[in-house]
Amino acid sequence: MSGGASWSPAWRVGNGDVSPGGATSSGGSSGGSSSGSSAGGVPGGVSAGVRTPPPAARGRFRALHWFRWCANRGIDPLAATSAHVKAWLADLDTAGAAPATRDRMLATVKALYTHLADVGLAAGNPAALNRRRLGLATPAGNTTGTVVLTTAQVRALFTAAARARRGASLVDTARAAAVVGLFTLGLRVGELCDLDRGDLHVTRGRRALRVRGKGGKTRVVYLHESAERALLDYLRIRDSGGTTETRPAKPDPNGPLLVTRTGGRYRRQAVWQLLRRLATAAGEPLRDVAGAMHPHALRHFYVTTAVEAGAQLVHVQADVGHTSVDTTEQVYNNAARDPGRSAVDLVGDALRT
Repeated sequence: MSGGASWSPAWRVGNGDVSPGGATSSGGSSGGSSSGSSAGGVPGGVSAGVRTPPPAARGRFRALHWFRWCANRGIDPLAATSAHVKAWLADLDTAGAAPATRDRMLATVKALYTHLADVGLAAGNPAALNRRRLGLATPAGNTTGTVVLTTAQVRALFTAAARARRGASLVDTARAAAVVGLFTLGLRVGELCDLDRGDLHVTRGRRALRVRGKGGKTRVVYLHESAERALLDYLRIRDSGGTTETRPAKPDPNGPLLVTRTGGRYRRQAVWQLLRRLATAAGEPLRDVAGAMHPHALRHFYVTTAVEAGAQLVHVQADVGHTSVDTTEQVYNNAARDPGRSAVDLVGDALRT
């Protein structure tokens, strides 16, 4: 239903409650907090009979997370229709969400309604829409919109990260260089944020990371010299309290590999913002792509650089954690080609003669 009517969060499933964020929380005694699910399974944003939009992570599209969007419009998510989902996607488009962002958000909502339909809480799946008709599916063979970085540009990003910046401490600078170094190993942003100190180890005579990828699969990622040096410098400075001379403290192997100034685990948005700032600070080499810089650009850089250097696709697949070697090949084939593999200069030469 739409309009100004209030909606009732009736999503009790088994022994837990599906929260407005799509996660489940175990039931318990009544009472709780207005932020997050309460001990009694009351969804976040519900307190003393007053319903407010569910909590959501801070970000550009905070007001457009699905349950928050529904709450702001008085729509019962269990009675939502495909028209509501299309209106939501249109609002995301108006707000500047990229097609890939809208596609991911739609996939998440679709998966939730699939589960709700399976347990009998929803009659159907309003998010089961034709992605191609919505302009969210990339036709096979299309060149990806992801920025393809050159080696010179990544070097410039490294240099900008390691350079002292106004307001940045010694540990801030070292951490920035470590972040760039880790991304040049082909990691996903979520994998980088989830790394613990104990994931750094030595195997077969090389320093490596135990990386938890999609589906809970763990892989070993070796460090190249630049990444190893940047990461070890950061850890040494961090452990010694931000100086290079203090005796290092004993590290916690279960703590985050990368920590914020307040000692917390890095979040994706913070990493994204850091890369954009560094790309801007790098100046001319990254001037044209600074606004489009994001973690996946460095992951694509790893794949394209490795393949063009002669690495076997199956080895690159293992490095980046693709389920299928076909995915690795697709990433490479859909990237913008190296100008050296284009005939455009031959045509230009012909025009000059």
